[in-house]
Parts: sequence; structure tokens; C-alpha cells
Amino acid sequence: MKSHQPAPQASSSAAPDRAGESLSLWALASLCSVPFVMVLGNSMLIPVLPAMGHALDVSPVQVGLLITAFSVPAGLLIPLAGALADRYGRKIIMVPALMLYGLGGLLAGAAALWLAKPFPYLLGARILQGVGAGGTYQLAMTLTGDLLPPGRRARVLGLLETSNGAGKVASPLLGSLLGLITWFAPFFFYGALAIPTALAVWALVPEGAAKGQPLGQYFAGLKAVAQEKGAGLAGAYLTGAVSLFLLFGALATFSDQAEAVYGLRDLGKGLALAVPVTGSALCSYVMGRWLAGKPERVQPALLVGLGLAALALGLIPFVHGLTWRLIALLFLGVGVGTALTPANTAVTGSVDAARRGAVTCLYGSMRFFGVAIGPPAFGLAAGAGWSPAALYGVAAALALGTATAVGLAFRPGRLLTRWRQGLAPA
Repeated sequence: MKSHQPAPQASSSAAPDRAGESLSLWALASLCSVPFVMVLGNSMLIPVLPAMGHALDVSPVQVGLLITAFSVPAGLLIPLAGALADRYGRKIIMVPALMLYGLGGLLAGAAALWLAKPFPYLLGARILQGVGAGGTYQLAMTLTGDLLPPGRRARVLGLLETSNGAGKVASPLLGSLLGLITWFAPFFFYGALAIPTALAVWALVPEGAAKGQPLGQYFAGLKAVAQEKGAGLAGAYLTGAVSLFLLFGALATFSDQAEAVYGLRDLGKGLALAVPVTGSALCSYVMGRWLAGKPERVQPALLVGLGLAALALGLIPFVHGLTWRLIALLFLGVGVGTALTPANTAVTGSVDAARRGAVTCLYGSMRFFGVAIGPPAFGLAAGAGWSPAALYGVAAALALGTATAVGLAFRPGRLLTRWRQGLAPA
């Protein structure tokens, strides 16, 4: 049972000096800009993917790899970034990660501007961005936990999540507006936003306490959590990955159709794509308030969210007008928002603070993988000749299958034991 004991924490001596402090307005703004920058990494490109495909003369599946090339390395490196930050400090990992994220964007834009056949270089630059993204949002949450006591921490964590949601809503509009300049303008925007954010975090945000936890003990803690609560966590992880897989796959498909089928261009396309992500963001906020202090509501909320997503996906091939298609996509966004919030709650409430970073970072990886695989998977199925009914029918079946697995394996009473004892997730 020794692996269950938290490592000696340097924060026990260093954190109290800061625990009673409030973050300055500029420090708070700097931290809140991190999740906003991170969520633009994929969403801002969705409206311009068709234009990119035409300009680069590549297939929808190939252009979808620009999403995958970012998300896979980010997903793989999130747990490692958390472990390194636990040992060496938060800012010393997060600030270079933000710089790398911005530099990758600038390199992608430069390749598109100056090279005749830039696609392989764009993929390389997006991989570089993904490496940087692995050390951003989750570490901003960790740093908030270091710097603020529980009574003030929840409010700032809520602001971080609000900023993340605002990025999801704004990203299609930003992508469309930047696409009016040229199809590769969004890449330069990453650098223009991420590099100043990195400098602001370094200069304005205090450093948290490095805990000095060895990597071996970090992964031993993960093993202990898996043994104790693996089934419940697997349900939450699966919900996060599948929900984002379905949402981003459907959004990428709609982006391909928006111009050819519905005549939407530029800002009109961005506004249309903002509909489902706005529904998801607003529903996430509402669900957060509804779930507060009510762990018994977690599993029903997961099932309702996945059920709504399945219903929306099942309806999409049978509604052809733009208004009805947007309504179906809105319900998909509402379903995803309804499912993600209880999944987040289950993950953060399943363990104590000593192991929460490891569990949360692994969950972040699963979410990234869902985003990464969705667009190329939907594009590959459409390119292979799948009818819309077959494509969205399989997607709906996946949502229902996930709901079934959650209904059978998810045990909130066991997973959220600590929460029931009064330790609500921060």
C-alpha cells in the first residue's frame, strides 16, 4: 500500500505563503488566456479545412490529418507534462510549451507562404504545436490549485473553464474571419496570441510549488488508481473521448458540406459552426451548476447526454434544410455538453489532490484523442462511399454503446466516495 501514499510535497512549506493570496487581475487574465489559446488549436481550423484542401490539392482525409497531427502528440504528452511539472515546477514547463505552440503556428504559416508544396511541412509544424499544447490548459488548472486556497480556487477554475468555452464559441468565427485574408492566416494568429500569453504568464503569474515527485512514483500512483476505480474512470474517459470524437467528426463533415450544399461562405460558415459549440458550452455551464453537491446526478447526466447525442446523430441524415440541420447539430452539441460536465466531475472527484493531477491529465489525453480521430474517421468513411444514413447510424450506435457501457460499469457511489464524504472536486 505504500504506492498509495503521496510523495513528500514541497508545497507544504512553500504553498502556504501564497495560499491566502488573491491573484492580481493581470495574473488572472494571463492564466485565463491559456485555455482560450489551447482550444483554438483545432476548432479555428475547422471552417477553413475545405479551403486548405483545395489550396493544397489534398483529399478531405489528408487535410483532416492537420487536426490529427496536433491532437495526437498533445494527447500523448499531457500526462508527461503533468509529471514533469510536479517535479520541476509549473511555469518552467508551461511557458516553453506555449512558446512552442506559437512557434509551430508561425512555421506553418511561413511554409504555406513560401513553399510550393507545403503540406508535409504543415504536418510537421502542427506536430510541433501539439507537443506544446500538451503542457498548457491542464497545467494552468494545476497552477491555480497551487496558488489559491479551496475557497477561492473554485471561482478561478470556473473562469478557466469559461474561457475554454468562450474559445470554442469564438474559434469558428475567428477561423472564418481570418480565412477571408487567406487560408493560412490562422497559423500566424497562433503565434500572435500564444507567444505574448507565454510571456505574460512568465512575468505576471507566481510560480506554484514543485512537489518533487519522482516519475516512478507518479506512474505507480496511476496504477493504484486504476486498480481501485478503473471501471468507473474508464466510463468517464470513454465518455470524454467518444463525445468529442462525434462532435468534431460531425463538425468537420458539416464544414465540408456548408459551402457546396448550403452555399455558406466565410463568416456565414463560422456562425453556423458556432451554433453547436455554443450549445455545448452553455449546457456545460448549466450542468455544472445542476451537479454541484449532487453526486447521485452524475450517472443520469452521462446517460442523458450520450442519449441526446445519439438521437441527434440519428436524425442528421434525414433532415436536409439548413435550419433543421443546424437544429440537429445544436442538439448534438447540447448532448456533448451534457455528457462532458459529469465526466469532468467524476474524474476530478474520484481521487484526492495528491493524485488528481495524474488522473485528470490522463483524461485530457483521452479527450485529445477523440478530437484527433474524429475528422479523419468521418472523412474516411465518407470517402469510402458510406451513405449519410450509414455514417451517422454507426456514430449514433457508438454513442448508445458508450451509454450502455456507462450504465453497466459506472458506479458513482464507489468512484465518488471522497466526494460523498464532503470533499467536493475543486
